[in-house]
Amino acid sequence: MSETLVVSPSWIGDAVLTHPLLVRLKARDPGGAIDVLAPAWASAVYGRMPEVRRTIAFPFGHGELKLGERRRFAKTLPRYDRAIVLPGSLKSALVPWFAGIPVRTGWRGEMRYGLLNDLRRLDVRSLPLIVERYAALAQPAGEALERPLPSPRLAIDEARREATVARLGLGGDAPVLALAPGAEYGPAKRWPARHFAEVARAHAARGYRVWLVGSAKDAPITAEVASLAGVAAADLAGRTSLDEAIDLLSLASRVVCNDSGLMHVAAALDRPLAAVFGSSSPDYTPPLSPRARVVSLRLDCSPCFERECPLGHTNCLEKLEPAQVLAALD
Repeated sequence: MSETLVVSPSWIGDAVLTHPLLVRLKARDPGGAIDVLAPAWASAVYGRMPEVRRTIAFPFGHGELKLGERRRFAKTLPRYDRAIVLPGSLKSALVPWFAGIPVRTGWRGEMRYGLLNDLRRLDVRSLPLIVERYAALAQPAGEALERPLPSPRLAIDEARREATVARLGLGGDAPVLALAPGAEYGPAKRWPARHFAEVARAHAARGYRVWLVGSAKDAPITAEVASLAGVAAADLAGRTSLDEAIDLLSLASRVVCNDSGLMHVAAALDRPLAAVFGSSSPDYTPPLSPRARVVSLRLDCSPCFERECPLGHTNCLEKLEPAQVLAALD
């Protein structure tokens, strides 16, 4: 029975995609314990994965080195037999090294020789998906990935979900269309508000309730969608915690998302989902659910993986018509 520390990635979607790794680790050592070192928000995700004993909040912001503070923090950790470091940065490997964890596993990245002593060389052709690259670290070096992978899944607390619905006055019997028009990465991932609004109008005409979900940063675009739609819609951006947003998404009969963290959440909740891809690639981080449909024009200029369109037109999203998303949902 081993004690394993998993160092989490920093994005919501990537955190969701670590679940198959955790499932594989638990299957290989059912009596072992798995803790996750992650940003504070990530407890909303990892708290819904039964394989995780606890989430330890990582107290350092993006880009902060703070060597002395990292060393002191590392000395407060329990003793672990192994660490699995998922981000590719040098900084992410420092805490397991300072903590003296005997086996420190991860892919080659940013000058991590010595910090990781089970350093793997990635073959991107054999492991094209992020979820595969994470899960492969549960296996010995050089061993072919066991396929098929389990799909990421998030558990729901029904009592807490009912309390959230009551607090926000969202009760009702009609089916729910949930729209998540934000994308933290940048505008080249955001389908235009007018397109989301058309999808909202089409569903409202069919008797759906419309919920707009996102963080406080997404409030401007959810407000724009609500205004353009001209139908009754619950604008929930900034009004829920991530925990509450996950619970609410589990009630949706249909979900439309950009390539974002909430897209991966909706897929892990097994909701019927249309996932809109523009500057990014579904060949790298697709929604992992049989009930998800990817909608993409796959133009010659995409994926460019840029935050803003380098050509200035964002045709990969502007020209992706609402009819295509409606067809995917149907």
